[in-house]
Amino acid sequence: MRNITINKPVHVTALGFKKNLSAYPRQIEFEGRIYDFVDAGLSCLVNRGGLACHILTLSDGHSQFRLRSDNRGGLWTLLSMSAS
Repeated sequence: MRNITINKPVHVTALGFKKNLSAYPRQIEFEGRIYDFVDAGLSCLVNRGGLACHILTLSDGHSQFRLRSDNRGGLWTLLSMSAS
């Protein structure tokens, strides 16, 4: 797999909900393409300098996507994408 660093904002077009009712992206749009994720993936909360962000690793079944949110769910950034 090769990893491509992107670090650009994306539009979340659909949300899913975990058992504890926390929301996560089910679908994103990036550069005119739609990506549907197969599950909630792995997540981690990062606190740095008094600011918190949420990092998610999701898969569409073919590629892995790493997303970052501002921990309020409003702004999402596609950090990287790995393709086989």
